[in-house]
This record gives sequence, C-alpha cells and structure tokens, in this order.
Amino acid sequence: MTMVKILFCLMAFVTLGSALVVAAGRNLVRSIFMFFVTLFGLAGLYVLALADFVAVTQVVIYVGGILVLILFAFMLSGKEALDKVEEQSSKFISLKNAPALFLAGLFVVIMLNVVFKAEVDNLPWIHRAIETHNVMPVDGTGINEIGVNLMTRYLLPFEVISILLMVALIGAAHLSRREGANQS
Repeated sequence: MTMVKILFCLMAFVTLGSALVVAAGRNLVRSIFMFFVTLFGLAGLYVLALADFVAVTQVVIYVGGILVLILFAFMLSGKEALDKVEEQSSKFISLKNAPALFLAGLFVVIMLNVVFKAEVDNLPWIHRAIETHNVMPVDGTGINEIGVNLMTRYLLPFEVISILLMVALIGAAHLSRREGANQS
C-alpha cells in the first residue's frame, strides 16, 4: 500500500467518523466542533485529489466563514431553544424518520452501484483526451490564474460580497442584542 492510499484511508476514516458523530451527536457543542474536523478532513481529501484550490476554498469559506457563523448562531441562541433541541427523542429508527432513512439507503445503493460498476481506467473520454494530448498537466498554473483574476478582474464583486457578509453579521448581532434587551 502506498503512502497516498494510507493517507486517503486515514482522511476518509476521519471525515466519515466525524460526520457520523455530527449526525448522531446530541451535544450541539461537540457536533459543531466535529463538523470542524469533518470540513478539514474534506480539505485533506481535496489535497490528495490534487484539487488545491478547492481545498483552500473549503478551508476559507466553510471552516473560516460558515463554521464561524454556526458558532455565532449557537452562542446567540437562548438556553430555552438549546434545551428543546437536546430534549428531542433520540430514536434513530422511527416512523417520522422513515422517508429520510429510505432516501439515505437509496443514495447508498446508487453510490455503491456507481463505484462498483464504473471502470475508471477504461472511460472512453479519458482515452480520447490522452490520444489528442488534451490533458492539463498539474503544475499549479490554474491556482495562479484564479488568484490573479480574483485580485484584478473580479476584485469589485469579491469586495462587494465581503461587505455584504459583514453587514449581515453586524445585522444579526444587532437583532440578537435588541431581542435580548426587550426580554429583560
């Protein structure tokens, strides 16, 4: 077994294990932090797949942005709301969960069917791309071009989105503060 396969198995195990803890966990704080581990595990899998930009985007957007917003929402939620979430029944298999379990099982069957029946080494479009030399070498130029475009051509939309997210965060803090002041 090569080092890449060992790292892949390790990252896949960490990612799937932490995702299961997130889905099955009853403690919201532990679930949020295990979600953090899941997102970093996915970023590691992207690095192993030579998708460096997607890995960095995963860390910056999901770990740096979305997870912080989830933590922020958790900290601003009242104790009553958190207690209601923890008091919910812990039955995994019940009638109200049947549609979700059915869809999850169907998804697993489809994914296993695709994985076992796909012949990745014998795909015709891969053979055509190799024969016509229509293959992009992995040399990092794609990431450089994306960075240059983000800081030149798409700088204005990039900054507008960052300002919009900052305004949304300030607005959420203001609304939660005002709501807390009205309750006292």
